[in-house]
Amino acid sequence: MTTYISILRGINVSGHRIIKMDVLREMFEQLKFKNVKSYIQSGNIIFKFKNTEPIKLSAKISDSINETFGFDVPVIVLELKDVERIIKSNPFSKETEIDPAHLHVTFLSDIPDNNHVKKLSEIDFKKDKFYHKDNAVYLYCPDKYSNSKLTNGFIENKLKVTATTRNWKTVNELLKIAQNIED
Repeated sequence: MTTYISILRGINVSGHRIIKMDVLREMFEQLKFKNVKSYIQSGNIIFKFKNTEPIKLSAKISDSINETFGFDVPVIVLELKDVERIIKSNPFSKETEIDPAHLHVTFLSDIPDNNHVKKLSEIDFKKDKFYHKDNAVYLYCPDKYSNSKLTNGFIENKLKVTATTRNWKTVNELLKIAQNIED
């Protein structure tokens, strides 16, 4: 069995697209996923399943959400090893003057075209910084993420891929839960 982390985009935000985590966990169990765990209300589900391409699991989960709740939700699924790699690759976590409370990771559904990344890097984001590697964009937003131009919508628009962002604490908690999930 492989451990996966699924990250849903845009649920339970400002009273829209509400999904209770206990109902979402039940839906995952109906999909035959094992050891289903959730973390906070923003749609983070850890589970085990036979070795399957994450893109196929994303589609399966998204389709089931649409059938069960009646709305489309983009879903990004990562294997445990991918989340470990993403955490280890964060260049900002190694900078001692950066407060980890201002770090975020934007997970991408696919690796964006280099030309799109180049265009994004040409924009002045003032104090905010970003670094792109593979299917992740690392963000440092010293004046709050909510004040940053580097939102999901902006990144999706510029990189032409689906994106969803989690703060650094959440990313690390997801890893911890995934590493400790029982077989």
